[in-house]
Amino acid sequence: MEKAKIIEVLKSLRDEEDKRKFNQTVDLIINLKDFDIKRESVNLFVDLPHKIKDKKVAAFLEKKSSIIDSIPKQEFEQYKNKKAVKGLVKEYDFFISAANLMPLVAATFGKYLGPAGKMPSPQLGILKTETDIEIKKLVEKIDKNARIKSKEPSLKFSIGKEDMKDEDIAENVLTAYNAVLNALPRKKENLKNVMIKLTMGKPKKIE
Repeated sequence: MEKAKIIEVLKSLRDEEDKRKFNQTVDLIINLKDFDIKRESVNLFVDLPHKIKDKKVAAFLEKKSSIIDSIPKQEFEQYKNKKAVKGLVKEYDFFISAANLMPLVAATFGKYLGPAGKMPSPQLGILKTETDIEIKKLVEKIDKNARIKSKEPSLKFSIGKEDMKDEDIAENVLTAYNAVLNALPRKKENLKNVMIKLTMGKPKKIE
């Protein structure tokens, strides 16, 4: 896949799309073939070169933090209420946790965080130490990360925003595409086609 071709498709999408009153999301769609969703899977956290947006992150910690919204251990009991925990899960894009609290986080919040795809993970979301430096580093990494998980033989995920430069979106596309390609069991043989779309627009194939 060539960067120049991606930029060409992005420009044509912009030309064909009426200007909306909001900043549309740019989605990447990777359609698969000969891919058995019951036996095979793609589950990746991809570090993109260009941040799409600031994610709203909360942390499960031993004590309150001054630099991030946090749920300290002593407040876990409050979330045994179904309505409270559902509201918490809905409010944030991503959750991180101190490593030593993970068993308790899983027991208290896992039933709701898991299905929402927001459970802190060893791949991305676990703090070895509760220092401001470590928290900041992890949040910065999360802000530039894309979660790609196969639920059907088509992967669709955000890769940019309409107000980003075409070059930056194209670099995000290439990074995500290559990561998915490497994760597929039969590499290019599993690729049907790759498409890009704006929130309100129609998908356009990258030749």
